[in-house]
Amino acid sequence: MQFRGRTVAAFVALTMAVTVLATLTLSDQWVALGSGKPTAAADGSGQSGLTGAETGKLGAVMNLIEQKYFREVDRAKVVDGAISGMMEALGDPYSVYMEKTSAQHFSESIEGSFTGIGAEVTLQDGKVTVVSPIKGSPAEKAGVLAKDVLISVDGESLEGVALSDAVAKIRGPKGTKVKLVIARAGVSTPVHLVLVRDDIDYETVYANLRDDGVGVIEIRQFSLNTGERFLEELASLEKKGMKGLVIDVRNNPGGVLPVVVSIAQPFVPKGKPIVMVEDRTGEREKTLSKGTGKDYPVAVLMNKGSASASEVLAGALKEAGGAVLVGETSFGKGTVQVSYDKATGDGSLVKMTIAKWLTPDGNWVHEKGLKPDIESLPPDYYTVARLSKAKTLAPDTIGEDNRSLQIMLAALGYKIDRKDGYFSAKTAEAVKQFQKQAQLPVTGEVDKTTAEKFEEALIALIRNEQNDSQLNKAIQVVSQKAAK
Repeated sequence: MQFRGRTVAAFVALTMAVTVLATLTLSDQWVALGSGKPTAAADGSGQSGLTGAETGKLGAVMNLIEQKYFREVDRAKVVDGAISGMMEALGDPYSVYMEKTSAQHFSESIEGSFTGIGAEVTLQDGKVTVVSPIKGSPAEKAGVLAKDVLISVDGESLEGVALSDAVAKIRGPKGTKVKLVIARAGVSTPVHLVLVRDDIDYETVYANLRDDGVGVIEIRQFSLNTGERFLEELASLEKKGMKGLVIDVRNNPGGVLPVVVSIAQPFVPKGKPIVMVEDRTGEREKTLSKGTGKDYPVAVLMNKGSASASEVLAGALKEAGGAVLVGETSFGKGTVQVSYDKATGDGSLVKMTIAKWLTPDGNWVHEKGLKPDIESLPPDYYTVARLSKAKTLAPDTIGEDNRSLQIMLAALGYKIDRKDGYFSAKTAEAVKQFQKQAQLPVTGEVDKTTAEKFEEALIALIRNEQNDSQLNKAIQVVSQKAAK
């Protein structure tokens, strides 16, 4: 979770995984509030910075590189690499060094505008893992899912690659294509996707009032203006006579700490904690609410792509505001980072984990996530791997693409006899029916054109709110509580 931004290395095309960006002044003030005393070295020596011996050691290595290495080197690049190595040695995917360009892209993400594919990523067990795709982004449209593991980019393996380097490989000019190979849980063969990079400039808050009096506010990211926008929409819904509220933070990777606090305030009675932050000494700092609470029922809708600040909101509203959590277990990101963007003096920044954050009851969600009070899993077609389009799918073949096709056919209302990947005669007949309705050549085989039509139909199905079983479940829960 962050004070001013998002996650690791940069939100660029694929950002990192939910953390913090704050000015040095703000972060220093926050640390002082959290600990009440200056921070000493971990070994208790009181040593600040590098010792003379350590400085000499680093200088000696640099001297050897410049004099003995068999090629000319970029000195600045070597220094950046040394600092990156220091951060990597911490063994914490959320503590990173960003050179000037990455830092600039990272700052752009705070404003909610950048160029890329629109997916948040982090390192988990050394693997580049998707936290969540941004709604409406190229990543979401192509079928990238939370927990997907990126294996390669444009044929280059990401095994052992630093997160910042992986992001750099995925970045590129608007309109250019990037090929991703993805490992997905439950899918035996890698998923191949081709995405077209685009500008990601989006509204973070969407609200509507249903005919039954239940309001729905979707928060896609906690950017700088999200709190103000949320409170505007909340006031508007309340003036219209809203009887209950669903706050949808599915696939919301997190964002700015003061923003999520401002959003939680109205729902948490005065004096109750919204979030607690625990430093390395075990001392805890509570952020107490100044709100009044609400007299209407509230549900927070979340999934496995709900991370960091989303989890702060869900935890606060459940434990201190009486809200109900609906959906899936959240991502599980329970640490706080501060990004020092002035310490290096050259436009680069160091982002480092400084504390844990805890729910009002003192629960730490890190790597566990928040469990819903009412579980609601998405249908299988929400997570089905998109068709690779690498070859035409035909009867009497077996493969993951065939399995995806069968799941799509069933979702679209066509009768099939199996979903195991064997292209049966019944599957072929269903394909023919689809082709006829889509005004395509009726072959019973799935070429690239037919595959694209299948995906267009599936996306339209998913985007139809009436088919959103998780949202409908949350609305049902709120409606029932409002009726009591």
